[in-house]
Formats: sequence, structure tokens, C-alpha cells
Amino acid sequence: MSMILDVILAVVLVLIVLAVIAVVRVRRRRRLRSQFGAEYDRAVEGAGGRRAGERELLGRAERHNRLDIKPLDPAAAARYREQWFDVQARFVDAPAESVSQAHSLLTMVMAERGYPVNDSDERASMLSVDHADVMDHYRAGMDVENRWRREGSANTEALRQAMQHYREVFDRVVGETAGDDVYPSDTTSTADERSTR
Repeated sequence: MSMILDVILAVVLVLIVLAVIAVVRVRRRRRLRSQFGAEYDRAVEGAGGRRAGERELLGRAERHNRLDIKPLDPAAAARYREQWFDVQARFVDAPAESVSQAHSLLTMVMAERGYPVNDSDERASMLSVDHADVMDHYRAGMDVENRWRREGSANTEALRQAMQHYREVFDRVVGETAGDDVYPSDTTSTADERSTR
């Protein structure tokens, strides 16, 4: 009788351990989905499976935790916003160059905040930890810009959309300032109007 009781106890313990493991995995999956949104699906698909994708996302979060990401000083944020408006104003005369300048300006902001900027894949990975909800915008802007660089031309509508995509990311990254003083997304105001805000 004791042997049967030992077997039953062992089976029950194994079932409890398996249940705990399953609960931990489900919670981790929910947390990752909540944090990364569509990036979760992208990572799972890119890694060829859920476990590999989740390991990739956990690795991103780990690497991100070793970075010193900090908010911008409000004066630096204001300076970057003015530079953005200048780049945006030049779009009519030089759309492709403006898109490239917008990406460069976004990269400068990210560098000042502490994101890695030398490797575009790592830059995107680290940005996704904090801003997964704008990663589709970031990638779409980069796709148009890369197509323009490869082919030497891009239609103005595609470049306009790339500029809008970069603007979404720029607003998010610059908007996290020590003072959180963000201009509205009004692109029609003049420099004089902006300086009075």
C-alpha cells in the first residue's frame, strides 16, 4: 500500500510542477505580449517559434536594462523639435533628403537618450522595448528610405508617408522629457507661433 501511495504522491507532485511551469509560461507570454504588442508576433515569426521568439524578446529586455536610457532635458527637446520643424519645412523642395534628415535627427535624439545607434538592428530592438507600439512606423519609414537609396528614386507620396512614420517615432522619443513639455502635432504653425508656446 505504501508503494502505491508513493507513486500517487509522485504523480501528484509531477502534475503540480507541470501546472506551475505552465502558469509561469502563460504569465510570461502575457507580459511579453503586453509589453511588445505586435513585436511579439514579429519576434515569434522571425525566430521560427514561440519559445525562440520569447527568448529573443527576453534577451532584448535584458540588454535594454543594461543601457542608461534617460529622458531628454526640456531645452534639448525644444531644440530637437525646432530642428524637426526645419527638416519638415524643407520637405516640399527636397522630399527624399528631408526623409533622410528626419531619420538622422531621430537617430541623434536616440543617441542622446542612451539608445545604441551604431547598429540599426540593435537600435530597433532596443527601441522596441520602450516603444513597441511605434515600431511599425519606424520600420515603414526605414523601408521607404532604403528603397529610395537602392533605387535612386521614390514617389513623393511614399516619402510623405515615410516622413509621417518618422514623425510618430520622433514625437514619442522626444516627448519623453524630464519636463514632458510636448508641442502639439500641429505642422502648420509658424516658427514665431512655436516660439511663444
